[in-house]
Amino acid sequence: MSDASTSAGRPDGHTIVIRDNAHRVRVIHGGVTMADTQAALTLSETGLADVFYFPREHVNMARLERSAHTSHCPFKGDASYFHLRTEDGVVENAVWSYEAPFEQVSRIKGYLAFYASRVDRIDQTS
Repeated sequence: MSDASTSAGRPDGHTIVIRDNAHRVRVIHGGVTMADTQAALTLSETGLADVFYFPREHVNMARLERSAHTSHCPFKGDASYFHLRTEDGVVENAVWSYEAPFEQVSRIKGYLAFYASRVDRIDQTS
């Protein structure tokens, strides 16, 4: 990882750190590469597993279908969701994005993240 990072801390001890990730990160589902980048961001948040955020231009957007589902994170803002279209059907709300995140996490604006539990693999290699 490079030295570029953004850190947002709160008085209650909850922290979010966003780092550039220079490794190759891929999402593979059903044998199809859904995302492939060497420009991911890694978001580390108190109490949660690290999450890779992908630039849209490195995601197979033809496989995504916008969902009506939304959620709110008190630390990042409102998330929009996408279904993942596969040969075997639709994986509902498998991908999310913060279109207008809070200022302290603005680096993830427009990036996409995949639920690891809803895809076959998320690989990070050199």
